[in-house]
Amino acid sequence: MGLILLLSSIVFVMDRFIKVIITQVIALGENISIIPNFFSITNVHNDGAAFSVLSGNRIFLIIMTILFLGIIYFYFMKGKQLKWLEKISLSLLIGGIFGNLFDRIFFGYVIDYLSFYLLGYPFPIFNLADTCIVISIFFIMIETFKERD
Repeated sequence: MGLILLLSSIVFVMDRFIKVIITQVIALGENISIIPNFFSITNVHNDGAAFSVLSGNRIFLIIMTILFLGIIYFYFMKGKQLKWLEKISLSLLIGGIFGNLFDRIFFGYVIDYLSFYLLGYPFPIFNLADTCIVISIFFIMIETFKERD
């Protein structure tokens, strides 16, 4: 449990640090091209969940996030001997969840900034916390399928 707390705290602090820098250096809506027609940094606010789903439902999203954290603890962690990959996965997941939850509670929206164009189309803008959540889910799926073998 100590390793998960440490690693998820590192993810949370990194996420907060990047978001503070983004909001201090880049104006809301400003787009800075890093790799033309592929990657840019864009300061945007998302008051919904992934892909702006449930936009404007801040309280509902906060409550659901807190409930989901409880489910993660009781279903995946409580009383279990976790493997290394499971600890890493849960650390990324919890740190990412807390990163976005912090934004939602204190600002009313999540700060997003990573903007990609894939095959000429804009992909929804996201952040480090989102990235950690997606990577953790990928690792959890790998571990789940490995257990079935």
